[in-house]
Amino acid sequence: MQSIGARFNAIGRSEVGLHRSGNEDSALINGVLIAVADGMGGHAGGEVASKVAISTLAQILPLLNNDEMDPESLEDFLLNAILEVDNEIKLTAEANDRLSGMGTTLTAIALYRNKAYVLHTGDSRAYRLRGKEFTQLTKDHSVVQELIDAGTITEAEAAVHPQRSVLTNVLMGLGNITPLLVQYDVKAGDKFLLCSDGLTNVISNAELHKKMTEEDALSNLISLTYERGAPDNVTVVIAEVGTGDTVTEFFGAAK
Repeated sequence: MQSIGARFNAIGRSEVGLHRSGNEDSALINGVLIAVADGMGGHAGGEVASKVAISTLAQILPLLNNDEMDPESLEDFLLNAILEVDNEIKLTAEANDRLSGMGTTLTAIALYRNKAYVLHTGDSRAYRLRGKEFTQLTKDHSVVQELIDAGTITEAEAAVHPQRSVLTNVLMGLGNITPLLVQYDVKAGDKFLLCSDGLTNVISNAELHKKMTEEDALSNLISLTYERGAPDNVTVVIAEVGTGDTVTEFFGAAK
């Protein structure tokens, strides 16, 4: 049975940046699923981890393209999909010693029956632009975010903190992942932004908001990142809720 829910009209880009020799980010877009993964690890580990995460998550696409599952069962399925990603990373690393210790973030939004399900682990982010309101939908799973929440440091101090890259919840195949899953109502015209921290480490939320209102938001965000020195890989996905369709496309390491 074909889905009668909302669809994404999505575009995305993934760039190496100015200081990296390869791209450890991966992403995908589809009419019912968008996702960004930012890999980490020596040798080819980060590239492999993010690619495994995206390709494994993409296996849920057939489910999202029908309307036969109740919402509660869907939530269980989505959470299990993240656990399956974690297990696949474990199996891949066990098969190659060079990949030991690799890991990846994963932030995704699945559309089903006019609801958006945000899956999140790590510090890649999801935002929503609804009219004039720009909202960060995810919170970084990081040491500095915990310090911010505790009132120990400010946002400005977090930007230069020596542990700003230390993550507290990330896919490494260790079986201890605690993914976030939050459901949101969607409206026609809602715009979602997914990105790796190569974007958010150099562009503030206020600047993201401004760029998201511009006609060529995707290119403008990438260009601004390069103007700021592009110290990391940068991956950006922008998706508007409508009634169209998007053929599945992969970006970055997953391409």
